[in-house]
Amino acid sequence: MTTSTIEGRTVHVNDEGFLTDPTEWDEQVAQALAARIGVDLTEDHWAAIRFVREDYATRGETATVRRISTVGGIATKKLFELFPRQPAKKLAYVAGLPKPHGCV
Repeated sequence: MTTSTIEGRTVHVNDEGFLTDPTEWDEQVAQALAARIGVDLTEDHWAAIRFVREDYATRGETATVRRISTVGGIATKKLFELFPRQPAKKLAYVAGLPKPHGCV
């Protein structure tokens, strides 16, 4: 298992940089991860992050764009504005969750 230093802490990550232990995540880690991919977090970003983390805690898998849109109530277009090109993958990365199934 690979480790990375984020905000002065050592966290466990996979070969793509996704956290492998969601309990190592906090808002400071999210800010640092977002900065790495060029995203400045706004309240809309935090709403999406909170949804996917709560959904993951309940279901045990990372939500897809379709689930975020239908269950989380965040329009697909908005997700693409918040996390351009690969919203589910980038959102999962910032939220400290595994990459959703089906993401390349």
